[in-house]
Amino acid sequence: MTGKSQSNIEFILLVALLNAMVAMSIDTMLPAIGTIAAELGATDPNSRQFIITSFFGGMTIGTLVYGPLSDSIGRKPAIYAGLALYAVGSLMCLAAQSFEVMLLGRFVQGFGAAAPRIVSIAMVRDGSAGAGMARVMSFVMTVFMLVPILAPSVGQLVLFIASWRVIFLGFLAMGIIAGVWLWLRQPETLPRSRRSPLSPRALAAAAGEVFCNPVTIGYTIAVGCIFGSFICYLGTSQQLFAEQYNQGAFFAVWFGVFATGIAIAMLLNARLVMRYGMRKLSKWALRGFIVLSLLFLAAGLVMDGHPPLWILALYLFLNFFCSGILFGNYNAMALEPMGRIAGMAAAISGSMSSLIAIVTGTLIGQQYDGTVIVLAAGFSVLGLAAFVMTEWAERRRA
Repeated sequence: MTGKSQSNIEFILLVALLNAMVAMSIDTMLPAIGTIAAELGATDPNSRQFIITSFFGGMTIGTLVYGPLSDSIGRKPAIYAGLALYAVGSLMCLAAQSFEVMLLGRFVQGFGAAAPRIVSIAMVRDGSAGAGMARVMSFVMTVFMLVPILAPSVGQLVLFIASWRVIFLGFLAMGIIAGVWLWLRQPETLPRSRRSPLSPRALAAAAGEVFCNPVTIGYTIAVGCIFGSFICYLGTSQQLFAEQYNQGAFFAVWFGVFATGIAIAMLLNARLVMRYGMRKLSKWALRGFIVLSLLFLAAGLVMDGHPPLWILALYLFLNFFCSGILFGNYNAMALEPMGRIAGMAAAISGSMSSLIAIVTGTLIGQQYDGTVIVLAAGFSVLGLAAFVMTEWAERRRA
């Protein structure tokens, strides 16, 4: 799969690094976004959230571009192009003297980061399929799940000893290391004989199939709703913990605890999905997501938007546990009818769900008023919207 010069373990570590660049580029930033926004002149306290959502915006568009591009020019050239843009974005952020330049740099970063994230999975698929691919991806995800747990602590440590700009130097170094490693050690996995011409007509046809299939479109929208709640949390987490609950020194610890909830859910889902099936597990996880959010909303209303920290922590841990089960299963169910055009369908479905998530998560996050009420209400509405779409999809399937 990976050539004589490279072991299977090294290939897994390389793919894990390429995947982890997205999570590192988001989670490492979280302790610093308040400082960055203030230093660069953002007047609205909620404007700091755009440092996160602008990255997702770039990644959403990049997801649609790099998958078909790598089918045409090869995996490695597509990743090189993305890493080059990622480096440009990192330099823009490093040198930014205004909030607008920072947001533009983050958008370019996100557009570039989409390439290693999307194309590295295609590299795995080129060399293995079925159980073999699942085995490789399980190892990749094991490494990948450590990133959200550890990354905020890395960002917090940088802030203790240096300027926030050093974080972007770290991103630049990470991109260079990934590019050099890919160049020196990883053979091209898509030979010229298997490449297909870049065809806007084929992409449009794939989009038509995605939009006309009720199961794919229903679960794609549901993924966007659940992901939207996660983007809302990412954007407001620093305000929520550092300012509302005065937990700035422990922000990275709290974030790691909640990320552990997602990791446990993914590991448990991998064990239970063959026994109970994706639909049954997802149905109960979504019900849990909705009930927990409604209960937390009620607690927030009764307690004037400031429930005790332990209630917030318990809610977020259980909520992310449910989300961890939903993410993988919903994505798999969305692509289940798309076997013939799985690659392009994955790009279209991923871009669409990300766009829904960015719009909903940003709209909710921008209403943050120093209490948990807006977040709890937003999470409840998004959970109910996902429920409506999945029920519609299943009835149309029948």
